[in-house]
Amino acid sequence: MTVDLNNLFRLTKAQIKPAAEMLTRAFQDNPGLIYYFPDESERKNKSLHYFQFTICYGLIYGEVYATSPNLEGLAVWIPSENANMSLWRVIRSGGLSKIHKLGSKAASQLRSFGDYVSSIHKRHAPFRHWYLLGLGVDPDYQGQGYASTLLKAMFTRIDNEHLPCYLETQNENNVPIYQHYGFKVVEESIVPNTRVTNWAMLREQVG
Repeated sequence: MTVDLNNLFRLTKAQIKPAAEMLTRAFQDNPGLIYYFPDESERKNKSLHYFQFTICYGLIYGEVYATSPNLEGLAVWIPSENANMSLWRVIRSGGLSKIHKLGSKAASQLRSFGDYVSSIHKRHAPFRHWYLLGLGVDPDYQGQGYASTLLKAMFTRIDNEHLPCYLETQNENNVPIYQHYGFKVVEESIVPNTRVTNWAMLREQVG
């Protein structure tokens, strides 16, 4: 059976907070978040603000889909023309208020980290494409096919549009999973001034 976006639940503003809570649980051990928020006692609260901004950005400048209203899994997709997070786009997505809540140190780290991965993105995908800004599945539902459903539904559309798609991950365990779905590693590097490895991955257009 072909899975397409009609099988998914498209997120609205009303679901931003519960969706961010789910992603916070899903990414609790992500090396990037541990670098941003090393204090474990603060990580949950600050990660919540981080993901609220991510989801809000996706709602305004892209498309956000969940597997169902229960939010077992979530994917944030951005068309390449909106991938650059300009100051105006950050402001419009509520980023300044979130940055204030994260603290100056975390905000500075986020900015330098983001600038680095963005430069890699621009270098490897200077053409029109879809950008997978975020994909997460609630720990209670991992390993049950929810990530596969989210990916395959969007791939149906992307392949019909004959477009490639791009992502980055800082979790080595995710690399073979994405490779299974046709992504290839185009660059592996250590983010400057961190111990975090970044894998840039590209799925070439079909047809």
